[in-house]
Amino acid sequence: MPRIALVTCRPGPEVAVDRDLPVLVRALREAGAEAESVVWDDERADWGGYDLAVIRSTWDYSWRAAEFLAWAERCGKATRLANPAEVVRWNADKRYLGRLAEAGVPVVPTRYIAPGDGTDGTDGINAIDGLPVDHEYVVKPTSGAGARFAARYAPDDHDTAVRQLARMHAEGFTAMVQPYLKNIDVSGERALQFYGGRLLHASRKGAVLTPGTPYDERKVAHPGLEPWTPTPAELAVAERALAAVPEAPELLYARVDLVDGEDGQPRVMELELVEPNLFLSLHPGSVPRVVEAILAAAEQQQ
Repeated sequence: MPRIALVTCRPGPEVAVDRDLPVLVRALREAGAEAESVVWDDERADWGGYDLAVIRSTWDYSWRAAEFLAWAERCGKATRLANPAEVVRWNADKRYLGRLAEAGVPVVPTRYIAPGDGTDGTDGINAIDGLPVDHEYVVKPTSGAGARFAARYAPDDHDTAVRQLARMHAEGFTAMVQPYLKNIDVSGERALQFYGGRLLHASRKGAVLTPGTPYDERKVAHPGLEPWTPTPAELAVAERALAAVPEAPELLYARVDLVDGEDGQPRVMELELVEPNLFLSLHPGSVPRVVEAILAAAEQQQ
């Protein structure tokens, strides 16, 4: 009987409820596993007592990234961690989008502005603060989840965006600046879920960021979520993104979030390898496949 920890976080006012967690715990127990949910920063947890620890909903990690990455390293030495600590470390900082682009994966164009960085004044960028002056754009942190500290701006919102950058830099965050791809207002954002190395299911949601919503206001992370059948082009881009993860062992799970570029072709907005929401409540038929993959991973440890 494998012992499996489904890793989550403590509840809080800014933390979403993982509605899939009790469903997975129950399904794993019914399949013969000794499964339980465990809070990642619970000092009483004996990670070495589990055959497998699966990161499920550690949705506060981006606020405590250094602590979380240190925990992942410790946990990965005590037992099998999925996804592995080296993958978690690589994926926890969204500068991985630049590395995917270097590997030829189509991604949303992204500029990074770290605390103290200068800018070059090229390509329509204001040399003072690195913000676009001729199109809508998005500012968000390289370490974030649930659209936290993310906002959509027009060129006339320059001063507000600068204040957001100043706040983020004061808190030690590196900022991402991306063009706002208007096709998301038409075709939405598609999330392709992979589990056990295979496509599990896909979903589509509407645009999260609306003009005028303050960056520090809590957003609805998955508006209008609905099942989706991925196109061959979407599946091809998702598979290219997963193949570009450096030196990665087999991933237990992954979510590839796609939006359409100005050319109408899918681009990677995010590659979620740490704690992606699986949307199992929308896809209840996927639960047996998730359980099967988790049990197979636990057996590898044994």
